[in-house]
Amino acid sequence: VQLQASGGGLVQAGGSLRLSCAASGSARSPNAMGWYRQAPGKQRELVATIGSSGRTNYIDSVKGRFTISRDNAKNSVYLQMNSLKPEDTAVYYCNAEYYYSYRSYWGQGTLVTVSS
Repeated sequence: VQLQASGGGLVQAGGSLRLSCAASGSARSPNAMGWYRQAPGKQRELVATIGSSGRTNYIDSVKGRFTISRDNAKNSVYLQMNSLKPEDTAVYYCNAEYYYSYRSYWGQGTLVTVSS
């Protein structure tokens, strides 16, 4: 299974970006999908997850600003990021979990830089 992420870039504080990630290489659709991020000098942290039924979960710092969604037909997950803050600057990684194989896969990471 491969995950291809895109959509990162440089944006001013208060701006928006949309991240996309598509999973390929499996005959089955992912169960849980999510976005994580890792800022310089910090550990990777969960940003948001979405289950196959559409149930979502967010860390407190992005609630009301970020929206995770998925397109099951395309095996894709998205992260709409609004009202971006400099502290959102990080490399963002997408993740897909396949329960039938107990495997978790990661995308290559996409850099989001928010300038003040």
